Amino acid sequence: MTGPVTARADDAGAVGAKLARVAAEPRPSLWREAGRRFRRHRLAMVGVAVLLVMVAGVVAGPLVWRLPINEIDFKQKLRTPSWVHPLGTDDLGQDLLARMLYGGRISLAVGVAAMLITISIGTAVGAASGFVGGAVDHALMRLTDLFLSLPALPLLLLIVYLFRDALKKALGPEAGVFVLIVAVIGGLRWMPVARLVRAQFLSLREKEFVEAARGLGAPPLRQVVRHILPNAMGPVIVAGSLDVAAAIIAESTLSFLGLGFPPDIPTWGRLLFDAKDNLDFAPHWALFPGTAIFLTVLAINYIGDGLRDALDPRKVLGR
Repeated sequence: MTGPVTARADDAGAVGAKLARVAAEPRPSLWREAGRRFRRHRLAMVGVAVLLVMVAGVVAGPLVWRLPINEIDFKQKLRTPSWVHPLGTDDLGQDLLARMLYGGRISLAVGVAAMLITISIGTAVGAASGFVGGAVDHALMRLTDLFLSLPALPLLLLIVYLFRDALKKALGPEAGVFVLIVAVIGGLRWMPVARLVRAQFLSLREKEFVEAARGLGAPPLRQVVRHILPNAMGPVIVAGSLDVAAAIIAESTLSFLGLGFPPDIPTWGRLLFDAKDNLDFAPHWALFPGTAIFLTVLAINYIGDGLRDALDPRKVLGR
């Protein structure tokens, strides 16, 4: 009788020891696991590589390619790409590579700055709506619905048209237009983020760890900042990455319609606007900025797809 009992006891002891070793092994955090999953997403890594090349080019490029962006030389106008002018020249003989590198800084800066405004407003509205609930939730969601019902592009054009000259006088041509475009683009795109954050807060505020914090006397602000918001940031990060691409396209649309930056500030959208009347004679003028916008937006969208898969809690927890 003692043999089988002893064997079962030995087996139980071995299993217990194995479980103890597994429990003692360091387990990667959820963020580290998400990073591992993101690195395994091939298209996302291609997007990261393309975006890094773009950013490195527009940051370091003007330091290497030092031709002035507004130097006029009519003898060189509408030149095709060559060793002297790798991307050709425009109708004023200005070097397109120098203008592309300088304009890329502004286009990317507009995208990032507008995204930060969008995420900030959307997160604040969604967090207040989802956490407080009741009348506050109802009022904020009706405000969100109101903004969603407005036609975005006509409203964007109207606001820029009305306030562009005033901000130019107050802040200067470049700074005034930059602030206006960033504020308008960011201020008109926060609604989907607000709804996303609200949905996350409605779900998370009833979870056990939030109930435990509330039972231990944590004030509402601490509950939001310490417990709920970090767990809701995954979808917000994905939305932010996609908003960068949307903001770049919006700035390009404004510049193409003639309501963006002035001609001496050559953003990629402005270069497309200036090239539209010379497509038959100099297609390269529109080809290169259009390609830059296309590659940047495509890379950011791939990164957004990778972040969405990496931060999916069902996949991370199901490792």
